[in-house]
Amino acid sequence: MQNGKTALVTGAGRGIGRAIAKRLAEAGYYVIINYNGSQEAAEAALSEIQEAGGAGETSRCDVSDYAACETMIKELAERLGSIDVLVNNAGITRDTLLMRMSEEDFDRVLSINLKGAFNCTKFVSKYMMKKRFGRIISISSVSGVMGNAGQANYAASKAGLIGLTKSVARELAGRNITANAIAPGFIDTDMTAVLGEKLKEGVTDAIPMKRFGKPEDVAALAAFLASEEANYITGQVIAVDGGMSM
Repeated sequence: MQNGKTALVTGAGRGIGRAIAKRLAEAGYYVIINYNGSQEAAEAALSEIQEAGGAGETSRCDVSDYAACETMIKELAERLGSIDVLVNNAGITRDTLLMRMSEEDFDRVLSINLKGAFNCTKFVSKYMMKKRFGRIISISSVSGVMGNAGQANYAASKAGLIGLTKSVARELAGRNITANAIAPGFIDTDMTAVLGEKLKEGVTDAIPMKRFGKPEDVAALAAFLASEEANYITGQVIAVDGGMSM
């Protein structure tokens, strides 16, 4: 059953973004599955949503492209009437030690992970302010809280998301718009699948719950933060990490 609200989830073709899109669709949102890479993955995610009785569409856009974000969000908001929930999930990694990291590796990660969230938040907030309602949820990382060797670019982008979230929360609270960040730990996705078994074992030992999380663990929190039950929660960073960062 549709709840009359729309949700835009960036980078929703796979992993955490896909799980969030599916969970929001289950909650009755009309979900826009944003992607830039694989149209096939985005269409597959939409098919899963539709087969489960949900509704939505796909929208291709490189979130690091300021003008493209403005065009996408304007078209969606005007055609659908509103964008009630924005989930800034699109992100990439280019992991390597600082001394080996190229300028391109640093700039590209910051451009997608942080600037992409700025672009989408800026343009979506215009429509949320008019409606005097909105939920902005940004997917940060425990790397943005704790730092992580070999991830200077990724950790910087995710720490930046936390600062962006808190600033946006302060600016928009008076318009009944909340902004919160989720900081996942090690979640079982394509991004962590490339880790070697020895490294995975070492990471697991550092997690009090002794296991990786699932994308659905993050999706459950995102759905809660998007709901009416979370209408007095803003400016927060909530870890979903099995206790890793405590």
